[in-house]
Amino acid sequence: MKQGWFQIKAYIKHWFSSHTKRGDGVHSPFIFSFITDIKNEKHPYYAYHTIEQIRQNLRNDKETIHVTDFGTGVSRERAICDIVKRSAKSAKEAQLLFRMVRAYQPSTILDLGTCLGTSTLYLSQGNTNAQVYTFEGCPETAKIAATNFKNAHAQNIQLCIGDLAETLPATLKQLSTVDFVFFDANHQKEPTLSYFQQCLQKVSTNGVFVFDDIHWSEGMQEAWDIICQHPQVRVSVDLFHVGILFFNPELKPAHYKIKF
Repeated sequence: MKQGWFQIKAYIKHWFSSHTKRGDGVHSPFIFSFITDIKNEKHPYYAYHTIEQIRQNLRNDKETIHVTDFGTGVSRERAICDIVKRSAKSAKEAQLLFRMVRAYQPSTILDLGTCLGTSTLYLSQGNTNAQVYTFEGCPETAKIAATNFKNAHAQNIQLCIGDLAETLPATLKQLSTVDFVFFDANHQKEPTLSYFQQCLQKVSTNGVFVFDDIHWSEGMQEAWDIICQHPQVRVSVDLFHVGILFFNPELKPAHYKIKF
């Protein structure tokens, strides 16, 4: 209940302190273009139907699997339909990831938190020439995600299974730079800050970081506030459910709150 009230209060505060969905009052050409050409863009892209059909199949799947959550340390039986309902990103938010990747064309993408793989597919299909590294702790969940990647004929995804505290540093060590990172793993303050610091060491000049559930809890909101103040961050965009960082040093430093 406490967390629920925090989210309600955070949403009300965000609503009254943010720019409109259309970007009225935003003077940055870069951010105005992000709002009008990416966030608000409504084109029904080729990948949407395929991925949403996979999501619908998952919603209808009542099979149970043993889920291990490295973030909480909890292991339990869960129905696949329940996982996609409660844990997978919505189509609206996942399709924003697709449009961002399509617009910015990152070559190396990290997806911290595969779950059942629908968001990963949106990332991979935004630029099929990119290499996507997606990280999942639970072997059973990862197995279903791998099947979804195969069914979608996604050839540019590398699935990294295991504890993110081990798999992320090992993968980053092999990469010269990272261009796009979606943080959707452990939704707690300290792990989020740790993942950010690790990926920051390899971020490219035009790098983009997207954080899920930045107002999910007081700890996540504190982590977001700390991250936004990092000197390498040039522009931050708070859409309430997700937060976006841009690192291009040519951008004028600014922080925006925008209705999604």
